[in-house]
Amino acid sequence: MKKQWWQEEVVYQIYPKSFKDSNNDGIGDLKGITEKLDYLKDLGVTMLWICPVYQSPMDDNGYDISDYLTIAPEFGTIEDLEELIEETKDRDMKIILDLVVNHTSDEHEWFQQALKDRDSRYHDYYIFKEGQKEPNNWRSIFGGSVWEKVPGRDEYYFHAFGRKQPDLNWENPELRNEIYEMVNWWLDKGIAGFRVDAITFIKKDLSWQDREPDGADGLAKCTKASRNQPGIGEFLLELKERTFDRHQCVTVAEAPGVPYEGLGDFMGENGYFSMIFDFRYADLDIASGSEWFKRIDWKIRDLNDKIMASQMALQTHGWGANFIENHDQPRAATKYLKEAQDNPNAVKTLAAMYFFLRGVPFIYQGQELGMKNFERNSIEEFNDLSSIDQYYRSMEEGYSREEALEIVNLRSRDNARTPFPWNEEQYGGFSSVKPWLGMTKEYPEINAEFQIGKIESMYEFYKNMIRFRQKGPHRDCFIYGKIEPLSGSSEVIAYKRYTENETICCWFNFSDREIEEVFPAGYEVVEPVWQNYGESVLDRGQLKLQPYQSVFLKMEQSK
Repeated sequence: MKKQWWQEEVVYQIYPKSFKDSNNDGIGDLKGITEKLDYLKDLGVTMLWICPVYQSPMDDNGYDISDYLTIAPEFGTIEDLEELIEETKDRDMKIILDLVVNHTSDEHEWFQQALKDRDSRYHDYYIFKEGQKEPNNWRSIFGGSVWEKVPGRDEYYFHAFGRKQPDLNWENPELRNEIYEMVNWWLDKGIAGFRVDAITFIKKDLSWQDREPDGADGLAKCTKASRNQPGIGEFLLELKERTFDRHQCVTVAEAPGVPYEGLGDFMGENGYFSMIFDFRYADLDIASGSEWFKRIDWKIRDLNDKIMASQMALQTHGWGANFIENHDQPRAATKYLKEAQDNPNAVKTLAAMYFFLRGVPFIYQGQELGMKNFERNSIEEFNDLSSIDQYYRSMEEGYSREEALEIVNLRSRDNARTPFPWNEEQYGGFSSVKPWLGMTKEYPEINAEFQIGKIESMYEFYKNMIRFRQKGPHRDCFIYGKIEPLSGSSEVIAYKRYTENETICCWFNFSDREIEEVFPAGYEVVEPVWQNYGESVLDRGQLKLQPYQSVFLKMEQSK
């Protein structure tokens, strides 16, 4: 595809509620983000993705919007956001916001009007069905039926996620027009684009028929009938033409359920979005993204295969958005490295492995410090709706209370949502009062103040890695070059990045022992160009990788 301005970005995701509290109420806010822009500029990121700050009752931490055009008071004001946009521009940085248009909050004025008057035009902005029982046996993403009874009448409304998140009826053109006006209003504010939430859910199977039950509750997960359904392309193309194309903005879609052969519709030259996130390797430890208790035993070879399959598919159709953490995932060091999560070289190798893949790298707040999962002692310590649902569903499926708690600790979205540790003070310098969510226990050791300026720290590693990609002598190869997997040992992930003029082979040892790797056939080493620690040991066509070592070698074809 043609070169696009957004292909050179390095994106940093901010969960505002947990980033920095500027007014000491225990909740992060917009002024807190503005206060820390110099930290982000120093790190080297070029674009900020800010999770929802819109008016919301916060049942799902902002992904339940009650007013798209108003800022939630705990985050500040529209003026605070306008100031943040201008301050980022002054630092040559950009902002993208979350776009949540599959559903609203049940406190949105549209839904409130729909409840008051069945004959209101807003009643058709949502999905209502008449009857004395649930219309079908579909299970919502957060557990229980997708149908919630309307108090006082024989009617149900549909919610693919939480019961306080009624789905919008995209079949209604009047509703779609309202959405497009809102999207353009925000783009006119000067943001660079959107991360588009749960967008493959906007089209449903309109037969509304029962599905084969797949759980002890007798329900069937709604993804079979309300995600990536035939006909969704008409909605997505219209959304793109009426909003995104008019502003030449960047869009990153959360688009689970799209088969690789269908990626060309979603991304690339004529795709609905600039990029998409692929969750196949992010969910390699569970059988389904919505059922954490179905655990899968995996090895590095499995991770390698999933990442490379993803990369080759994305490369065929367009440009990917590469990540190992976000607000819906546990901490990567714990999930991917397991017992090695405390080994700094292992954490750095994991970081480099994903960061230099083909596509735009996304960094989630705290990832650059090497943050790890927490361990909670009871379900009462969790805030996340999905975590609480999975705890009780696990026990319904036969797990003990202790096993259910272990599963949720491993997978909870709260792992990534704990307040950011700025220093070693109480509450990590995030706030002077008790935060809305408990800290992770390691914050006296893992914090920004402790790591900034320390050569061997995780923060400085990320900073140098960003600088190497963005401004180093091999930037064109790492930003625009193609990718190809290399064969290697079972505990090594290896790939080749290349352009017409340059080839760089990259090896990542995920074991605690030395491993010898053979150079790809027909190539010889020109020079080592990067490693996470130590020196490159080359010996007669072989590379000796130290435990948890990453090595990049510039190669050329043998003469």
